[in-house]
Amino acid sequence: MIGKKRQPDYKTLTDLELVDLSKDPKFNKEAFGELYERYVTKIYNYVYYRTGNHHDAEDLAARVFFRAMGHIDSYTDRGVPFQAWLYRIAHNLVANWHRDRGRRKIIPLDEFVATRLQSESPDKHAEAKEERTLLLEAIRRLPEERQQLLALKFVENLSNAEIGAIMDRTEGAIKSLYHRTLIALRDELERGSQERREQTRQRKTQG
Repeated sequence: MIGKKRQPDYKTLTDLELVDLSKDPKFNKEAFGELYERYVTKIYNYVYYRTGNHHDAEDLAARVFFRAMGHIDSYTDRGVPFQAWLYRIAHNLVANWHRDRGRRKIIPLDEFVATRLQSESPDKHAEAKEERTLLLEAIRRLPEERQQLLALKFVENLSNAEIGAIMDRTEGAIKSLYHRTLIALRDELERGSQERREQTRQRKTQG
């Protein structure tokens, strides 16, 4: 029919093309639905590793896309990937979630780390468990900004450029922050190991 807009193949379109269609009443639901499908898992994982439980992660992830849909008309392309815009919305909602509840800003990386620490024997299992515990404790002592960086780097597997877009920093600044974070994490791990060794020594002395 002449004058009728042809239904596009949404899966072949770029994010920006989908954003434009999301602003069009004729295509907005389907186009935004494709954006949702592309990023819902990433956003959920990010929120989960910042909150620590599935119920709140599901609620906040849904709110991220609800807010994005409500503000899609105001989105403009300034060279920043669309997913960075979603992550910023997620970051703000998570920050509000923590502030409203007065909770510590931690990354519950237990499941993430556990999948990367294999064990073949009871001794190795105990050793891996202790290493995982030390790592988690060290991460949780880091500032919130560095916890966010680790989540984006190791949970979401994003590049420094992508992380920079999300955290509103240059790629060079992210590289520098990442380097300082690794040094701080190493120091925290060493401090935790020393404390564990001292506790073990004291128990043996008392025993």
